[in-house]
Amino acid sequence: MPQVSVIIPNYNHAPYLQQRIDSVLNQTYEDFEVIILDDCSTDSSKAIIQKYGDHPKVNQIVFNEINSGGPFQQWKKGIEQAKGKYIWIAESDDWCELTLLETLVQALEDNPRCVMAYAQTYTINGDNVIEQQSTHDKLAEYVDGKKYISQYLAPNCSIWNSSMLVFKKESYLNTSEKFLTFRMCGDWLLYIEMARHGDVFISGKNLNYFRSHEKDVSSKIYGSGYNYIEELKILKILKNEGLISQQEYKAHLLYKYIWVTTFRHSFEQSINKEIRESLYNNGNESYKWFLLTTGNFNLIKIKIRRRLSLIFK
Repeated sequence: MPQVSVIIPNYNHAPYLQQRIDSVLNQTYEDFEVIILDDCSTDSSKAIIQKYGDHPKVNQIVFNEINSGGPFQQWKKGIEQAKGKYIWIAESDDWCELTLLETLVQALEDNPRCVMAYAQTYTINGDNVIEQQSTHDKLAEYVDGKKYISQYLAPNCSIWNSSMLVFKKESYLNTSEKFLTFRMCGDWLLYIEMARHGDVFISGKNLNYFRSHEKDVSSKIYGSGYNYIEELKILKILKNEGLISQQEYKAHLLYKYIWVTTFRHSFEQSINKEIRESLYNNGNESYKWFLLTTGNFNLIKIKIRRRLSLIFK
């Protein structure tokens, strides 16, 4: 049985597929199988994938007859077919250093309590220019799962995309399927549920390349503002399940409020309405008062700082 199952879910990423698949097949760590899932691509993806049909590491290739409607259904499908102890969901438009698996599997093996291990990532645009990178202040560190949730999964997700992460299949099997109800933040919720079962390993090494491009569906959804609706749901789950304190929840809610207020002019009216309902409908009128007073005061301070920075530039 392979130690690691690598799942490559693809939808219309033909220009990036070969680089993705080759960066998986050429890993220095060799005890793995590859499962490639195509979600009814309309480009030349199928022809590229079929070239790898006879590769000894490629255990399964599945071409959907009907589009699943979202990435997380494909994740579930791939994990159900996986034989490995560990799962790596390697997104089809990303690529990585050849030592990624070796680094993360070793960390999982060294600590039996560890349920997830991840490295840092570069974000690359369509022209292969580095736009930003994630960082960690230590080269390697294990963090208790509940502490990790509080410090690294609220109010934002420190795991920028699945390609930078390897996790225990067993920890996934101990989670709910609530993540499947999310369009964008299902991965974030899944990481929260898995982290509750043990330690999380963080590598400070930048070993992943997270590609942002014109066919990237997530970027368009972020631009619409829809992400805030799901992010606020995540915050509420964290509060209701006692994973963050009431004080932390209010601080994170305020953080979201300021971002939403800053960018809401670019969102459609229906999105703004849903965001407002998510912000204020928390079962306590004091939340609305807190956001409107403290949030607006902070926004004024931010605008003053920006104005001063322009004057004294």
